[in-house]
Amino acid sequence: METGAVIIFLALLLVIAPFISSVTKIPIVVVEMLLGVFGAYAGVLKAFAEFETFAHLGFLYLMFLVGMEVNLKELHFGKAPLLKRAVVFFGTIYILSIIITLYFNLNIVYVAIFPIFSLGILMTLIKEYGRNRTWLSLALNVGIIGELISIIVMIALSSVLKNGFNIHFFITIIILALFFLSFILFFKGAKVFFWWFPEVKTAIMPYQDNKDIDIRLSMSLVFTMVTLMIIIGIDEVLGAFLAGLFLAFFFKHKIDLREKLSSFGFGFFIPIFFIHVGSTLPIEAFINPEILKLSFFISGAIILIRLIGSLAAYLSYFGFKNTVLFSLSNSMPLTFLVAVATLAYNTSAIGDDEYYAVIIAGLISAVVLIIMIKILHSIFNALGVK
Repeated sequence: METGAVIIFLALLLVIAPFISSVTKIPIVVVEMLLGVFGAYAGVLKAFAEFETFAHLGFLYLMFLVGMEVNLKELHFGKAPLLKRAVVFFGTIYILSIIITLYFNLNIVYVAIFPIFSLGILMTLIKEYGRNRTWLSLALNVGIIGELISIIVMIALSSVLKNGFNIHFFITIIILALFFLSFILFFKGAKVFFWWFPEVKTAIMPYQDNKDIDIRLSMSLVFTMVTLMIIIGIDEVLGAFLAGLFLAFFFKHKIDLREKLSSFGFGFFIPIFFIHVGSTLPIEAFINPEILKLSFFISGAIILIRLIGSLAAYLSYFGFKNTVLFSLSNSMPLTFLVAVATLAYNTSAIGDDEYYAVIIAGLISAVVLIIMIKILHSIFNALGVK
């Protein structure tokens, strides 16, 4: 009966979250996490196996949808100047992350935490402002690359935390490299095959589909890729992400597929993931001075290194307005902050307080920066800043 009550309470949270978000103007992801916090504090929302399983599926589904947002043809890094600037940007933020970690004598985990990227919150900005704005277009393109780097870093970090810096780590890196090589070859082979036989794509996913073949194939591909990752010892996140990327690239003719999958994911699985994360945060963490101090330090470092990296790489190319807005829009990596914090916590690399601080830092960044971006965007437009 207790499990049944939790499920009913979860269902209630899923329904009320969008309304709270609309009234408060707080990103729905943050609302869901805060509902999880208060649900756990009230003693109604309790952990059980099915809850954790659905939450994990929600995270994988989110990574799958992120992969579907990638349009490889829109990555405008074919021009040498832009490619060089991207290298400068990522090089700067990773170097600064290492410097901050060493200077403050922090855990090695922070080398992955400070420069981590995630497109989850960025997608809410794209929905509000549109993809055509220069700073958001750049943020999406750079964010995609940053997220891929973040996934690789997380896999390497997972290997180090679980096995140490030994032969197992190098084996993991070799396996990862071989997997990427195999996937690239498979991708190119599939591209040639579908170029010669384009009718196969419509046979697999027909335009007129009253049996939901597209949904079935999509889910089959996700579970196949995730299972393959488990078998070869690589984080399942990469499998979910690549499954989405594959579908987005080869089945563009299914215009409504992304919307159908997104509606289901953001309407059910993904909110459960964020509610679950919130339920792991005790409400006392939000009033603990030490935790809050660390949270503001982490969020400040995340914003600062991106601002410096953006100014170094893009100021002369895109101007002050676009550069600042770009840096802020890529400073809200809530989803992957949760992932890397969970990974570090589960391997005992960080303790309870640091785990809480990292997640609260993600919440702070998401709320504060979305408001700041709106204010700065209005001020820049009013002053005619370019």
